[in-house]
Amino acid sequence: MPTIDVYNMEGKVCGTLELSDKVFAAQVNGPVIHSVVRAYLLNQRQGTQSTLTRTEVSGGGRKPWRQKGTGRARQGSTRSPQWTHGGVALGPKPRDYRVTLNKKTRRAALASALSAKVAEGSLVVVDSVKLDAYKTSEMVKMFAALGLTKEVTKKYKENNEVKTRTAKVAEKTLLVLPEVDKLVVKSCDNIPTAVTTLYSTLSVYDILNAEKLVMTREAVEKLEEVYA
Repeated sequence: MPTIDVYNMEGKVCGTLELSDKVFAAQVNGPVIHSVVRAYLLNQRQGTQSTLTRTEVSGGGRKPWRQKGTGRARQGSTRSPQWTHGGVALGPKPRDYRVTLNKKTRRAALASALSAKVAEGSLVVVDSVKLDAYKTSEMVKMFAALGLTKEVTKKYKENNEVKTRTAKVAEKTLLVLPEVDKLVVKSCDNIPTAVTTLYSTLSVYDILNAEKLVMTREAVEKLEEVYA
C-alpha cells in the first residue's frame, strides 16, 4: 500500500495515510481512460445544431429560367445548395451524442486516473478543510501553504529589447470534499484555478484536467469504501 503524508491547512505534516492499492496503485490503463473521457465530452454536447435543407428554405417555387436557349447552366430551383440563400447540402441536424459505458469500465478509468496522480506526485491529502466564514483569502493561503504554485517565465519587450521575467502562479487544483460545505465551495468560486467537487461525483476528466488533486482524509476514506 502506498503511504502519503497528510497536511493541515497551514501546510504542515500532521500524519500519514495508507492508500488502497485497488484505487490509488492500480495499473494505468490508457485506452480505458481515453474511452471514458471521450464519452464524458460527448455527453456534454447538446446536439441541437440544425441547418436548413433545400426543402426547408423559402423560395424556388418555379424554374429560374427555361431549360435551353439562354446560354446559362440549367437550373431547376433557387433553393439548390449552389445558390445564395439556398439550402445546405449534407448539413448537421439534431442528434443524440450520448454514449454509455459499463460500470466496470468507469471504475477502472477512475482508479487509473487516481493512480496516475499518485505516481506523478500530484495528490495532496489534507486532514480537513474548515472555514468559519466566506473567506477566499483563507483558501488562497491554504493552497499557497500546500505549495500548489508554479513558476512561469514570460517574455516582454522593453526599449525594443526582449526580456524575461519569472512569476509564481497558482496551479489548476481540484479540491475533493466528503460532503457539501457551502463556506468552502463559495470561497473557492472566486479562485479561477480552483474547482471543488464531491467524492461521489468525481469524474476522470476533472482529475486529468487538474494539475494538482487535493483530497481530504475523509474523502479518501469514503472513496475507498466505494471503490476498494
